[in-house]
Amino acid sequence: MTDHETAVRQKDRPWLMRTYAGHSSAEASNALYRQGLAKGQTGLSVAFDLPTQTGYDPDHVLARGEVGRVGVPVSHLGDMRRLFEGIPLERTNTSMTINATAMWLLALYQVVAEEQGLDEGALAQLSGTTQNDIVKEYLSRGTYVFPPGPSLRLTTDLIAYTVHHMPKWNPVNICSYHLQEAGATPVQEIAFALSTATAVLDAVFASGQIPPERRGDVVGRISFFVNAGVRFVEEMCKMRAFARLWERITRERYGIEDPRQRRFRYGVQVNSLGLTESQPENNVQRIVLEMLAVTLSKDARARAVQLPAWNEALGLPRPWDQQWSLRIQQVLAHESDLLEYDDLFAGSRVVEAEVTALQERALAEMDRIEEMGGLLAAVESGYLKGQLVASHAARRARIESGEEKIVGVNCYETTEPSPLTADLDTAVQQVDPAGQSRVVAALEEWRATRYQPPFNHPRPCKALERLKKAAAGTENLMEATLECARAGATTGEWAGALREVFGEYRAPTGVTSTAAAVPSWDGGRLAGVRAAVDRTAADLGCGRLRLLVGKPGLDGHSNGAEQIAVRARDAGFEVLYQGIRLTPEEIVGAALAEDVHCVGLSILSGAHTELVPDVLRRLRAAGAADLPVIVGGIIPDGDAKALLRAGVAAVFTPKDFGITEIVGRIVDEIRQASKLDPVEVPA
Repeated sequence: MTDHETAVRQKDRPWLMRTYAGHSSAEASNALYRQGLAKGQTGLSVAFDLPTQTGYDPDHVLARGEVGRVGVPVSHLGDMRRLFEGIPLERTNTSMTINATAMWLLALYQVVAEEQGLDEGALAQLSGTTQNDIVKEYLSRGTYVFPPGPSLRLTTDLIAYTVHHMPKWNPVNICSYHLQEAGATPVQEIAFALSTATAVLDAVFASGQIPPERRGDVVGRISFFVNAGVRFVEEMCKMRAFARLWERITRERYGIEDPRQRRFRYGVQVNSLGLTESQPENNVQRIVLEMLAVTLSKDARARAVQLPAWNEALGLPRPWDQQWSLRIQQVLAHESDLLEYDDLFAGSRVVEAEVTALQERALAEMDRIEEMGGLLAAVESGYLKGQLVASHAARRARIESGEEKIVGVNCYETTEPSPLTADLDTAVQQVDPAGQSRVVAALEEWRATRYQPPFNHPRPCKALERLKKAAAGTENLMEATLECARAGATTGEWAGALREVFGEYRAPTGVTSTAAAVPSWDGGRLAGVRAAVDRTAADLGCGRLRLLVGKPGLDGHSNGAEQIAVRARDAGFEVLYQGIRLTPEEIVGAALAEDVHCVGLSILSGAHTELVPDVLRRLRAAGAADLPVIVGGIIPDGDAKALLRAGVAAVFTPKDFGITEIVGRIVDEIRQASKLDPVEVPA
């Protein structure tokens, strides 16, 4: 081949390049999206805030401190208009990370598209994705609202609607991303995700909304959203195993003959919770390795990639940080020669052996789930959650022992001062704390004026009543949801109407069913903490020390809380952990009723600045000011200092990876609060 032929070799089309973005308000997020598109993004990825994800309006008590924190608040049609103002939806591929309220957000999106002038034919050309995978919310992310049965109905109704009316839309993105962050091994990630996909397809076909001849159209629109960790060879093999198993399932279980409809179509966000607060500059090379896992192999290459920013373990990334991550993708796609070659791993004995092993083990796990009665039964029994908590506990134990090394965390910890974090207060995006009050004021104005010109929405009461009637029956819920959107209903009103019919749900925590997590290597350290727990209980004259682990607000990332609860239990504590989504009032009430010796709060959403002081105020008002409160989460240094000044006993962030040491510190705080002499715990 000549030099000229090398220069003109045909390149494959790059994957869609997105940046997961959204915060503060619809207007601020719209500006962010326009900036991203101008910098070369080829698709949008919308992050919604937790109230929007869980079906609450910004003025709901559970929304306090959460509005605009981890995404954009979208309370009604007016917000969705402003979110996409000046962005032509017919030419935009939009991914929306939304699950329990996916139907509502897609309805708002469709109505905005109609207002942009799209007729029925143009609406059919809309492209994008609603994540709409409710199962993983019960297992990892925590933004579920309704029980599993009604939730699966919302998913299936949305799939059926889009197949008939928006055939280019991906109505569900089976999401194993958060499963990995909750502890899933590659085998569990494959098995749980594919079991979810089959449960969804079985429900869609059983609903009678899809004629047999269009089954391929449904299967062909199923997409997946996966995670890629730093073990990039294993992760690449995982993706090849995913693709082969999906091809087999769609052919054998559903009889799909068209190979294009059997293709494993997936997008990816590489691992975020694996990024470190210590030496955060190391996160850049982690992100690159993780991206290679889903791009190097042509036969299993991602269709869309979004990368986290180097500083996500510190707080909310700034636009410059997100631009850096986008440029990483662009350099690989446009400067390297990766896209000029066929699959680099075809015929590799090493890769084939690993892929085969992953397939066999994943199929065995899928068979186990089927034997339990299927996926929903495995969710409701707590089996799946328990498996994830146990896997995560085992990995944490390997990190603490040094068996699994993380550079800058448990090895090579000596470092030069980093110019990237010289000023921690400016190293991350700061969300204006007054933003929530502005969003609430705008919501109140919407409610007061939605019936007036220029909008003249019909009053939403009739639309909401129709929605409840449809929910109590069997008709597809999308048309009633569209009517609510056009009537100016709010996110909280839509979800509230369905709550009246479907009820709410509290998923199993997986904590009580998890076996002891710490192997024999930690016997000395854990035994020392256990001895301190027993001595402190004896000194206080109580049977056992009691620890309340609470998650105030809407943050559903429960991994850290679960690991603290499991390790504290193994150390001899009586642990009270009720799961996610509690108000400060409920947490304080439980602490007083159970006469606990310490309260541990876990918040990763950034709402600690409002929710933790509220817990402290309520404890003081109840005469329990001496009860030690500890806090864990992604908490900037300035916020940590403010919490300590406010009365928090200790603050733990991702750099504090030694869980046994954290539990030992809890014992120290209990002894100090009780005016007991300190005890020595073996190092």
